[in-house]
Amino acid sequence: MRREKSNYMIQAVSHALDVIEQFGADPEELGVTELSKRLKLHKNNVFRLLATLESRGYIEQNRNTENYRLGLRCLQLGQRYVRQIGLLEQARVVMEHVSRTCKETALLAVYRKEGMVPVEAVETQQPVRIVPTIGELLPLHCTAVGKAHLAFVAADERDAALPRTLQKFTDKTITEKAALVKHLQDVAQKGFAVDNGEYVADVCAVAVPIRDHTRSVVACLAVSGPAYRFTGERTANGIAPAVVDAGKQISSRLGFNG
Repeated sequence: MRREKSNYMIQAVSHALDVIEQFGADPEELGVTELSKRLKLHKNNVFRLLATLESRGYIEQNRNTENYRLGLRCLQLGQRYVRQIGLLEQARVVMEHVSRTCKETALLAVYRKEGMVPVEAVETQQPVRIVPTIGELLPLHCTAVGKAHLAFVAADERDAALPRTLQKFTDKTITEKAALVKHLQDVAQKGFAVDNGEYVADVCAVAVPIRDHTRSVVACLAVSGPAYRFTGERTANGIAPAVVDAGKQISSRLGFNG
């Protein structure tokens, strides 16, 4: 008789993964005491788990606060995972082209619980440009990649992904859910999302969903830059069509036929 895989679990490994999974949301750094409370483990056990994870690069300690945060190894594994599914390999050449065409930075982000995570970027050669932080968690409701994801997934997925309260980042941030849902309907009709300084003032972006052969939204592609270069005419007639076309190209490379 075949046993369930859960019967083979190693408790120490499970606890180590529990530690890693506590990070990534607010607060980004946690101390031994807080982790001990969350995991209901003795402080000595938590310290030993952290020491082991730190030695392997999965956790690192902030020497100023003595708290812990995710280490570089987590990002490296995440990027390796994305490469394994072929997304970066298929997207890179298209991102380079759309960045040159628009003369702005191109960004590829994937959905993770509570937000979008940039996994690849192609920077423009413009002296004033946006430099994305790879691995940073971006909010869903006020970024172009976040809104592109929400607008093109099923309604139940959208509702499950949205936080209870929509945090205000700038004067342009949509903070009412009803208004956001209506806005997302408009995004779906247009085929692309626009962040007009809603997350970071004076920064704009246009984003589209990326689909694979199963028709699932697997990532979002965006082009971003300073607001003064994203005029209404340039966005509507230049950047948006280029980003839409680039999104279709990447989706096609992933087997999407739609």
